[in-house]
Amino acid sequence: MAEAQRQRRIVAVRRLSEDQLAALSAIAEVEYFEDVNEANRADFLSALSQAHGLIGGKLQFDEAMLVEASSLQVVSTISVGYDHLPLEAMNRRGILLCNTPDVLTETTADTAFALIMATQRRLVELANLVREGGWRSHIGREHFGFDVHGKTLGIVGAGRIGAAIARRGALGFGMPILYTAASSKPVLEQELGAQRRDLDALLAEADIVCLSVPYNDATHHLIDADALARMKPSAALVNVARGKVVDEPALIEALRCGRIRAAGLDVFAEEPLPADSPLATMDNVVTTPHIGSATHETREAMAQLAVDNLVGALAGSGPLTAVNEDAWRRTVAEAKGV
Repeated sequence: MAEAQRQRRIVAVRRLSEDQLAALSAIAEVEYFEDVNEANRADFLSALSQAHGLIGGKLQFDEAMLVEASSLQVVSTISVGYDHLPLEAMNRRGILLCNTPDVLTETTADTAFALIMATQRRLVELANLVREGGWRSHIGREHFGFDVHGKTLGIVGAGRIGAAIARRGALGFGMPILYTAASSKPVLEQELGAQRRDLDALLAEADIVCLSVPYNDATHHLIDADALARMKPSAALVNVARGKVVDEPALIEALRCGRIRAAGLDVFAEEPLPADSPLATMDNVVTTPHIGSATHETREAMAQLAVDNLVGALAGSGPLTAVNEDAWRRTVAEAKGV
């Protein structure tokens, strides 16, 4: 190992495979934390203060911690979303941020469609009926669900994941597709017959509204009481985006009073979902513990892409998927007086 490589340091947070750790160790000294908690937080901060690279899932740090991490050059998050990271501060510091888009697209779309199926057919509620010994006669109208095939599916945010959900609905279940997006999606329109709508129109027309937008200031509480009031009383809301895209108190009230029929939620404003949240016990809500990408295959692929990003960035060949590469290059060039 070259001397420059020996002097590099990487902090890894989250379980990585032996091969992945070996790839990191080939370019730097690696300090590994399976998790960061109160017991080891001081050790983590000490390691971060000397690190050139940081890799992990659910990384949590703020601008103050960046000040202490004076050598940090690259952060490689094992996630698509990065709203938990101080991007503007990283841009000012010239710290490259890498994420893991696309490798989880199909898996997250599977999760969304599982929630669509579960909410429409009341799968969890009726499975619990059997488990609890409540199935004593033929199922009557009070336990009927609703068809999925042929229903209008509204996709709020037709990026990679939204498009994958739309394809499942249109090609697998004959669902008319509506979508919102900053610009039109000619491929989806030609391939699926999808139609672009503004949010208000989509909410009014869709039988199932599926959220797949990134979380930012513009999408905070995008689905609030007013938005919920625009939906059909028979409609279901499915969220695989971020919890804070939805105003949860407003959603709870809408579900309680029948303003909408049901919800399927994989993400929440606070995670883990508090045990006393009404969402955890409502019969017309299906909740899952943020499992959008949680399969063996996909989590391995995400970790591998994050490792490849970090190795490429530190070794000089460049990252595969970077969030702020242009801002990072400008800051680095300015620091060099270029």
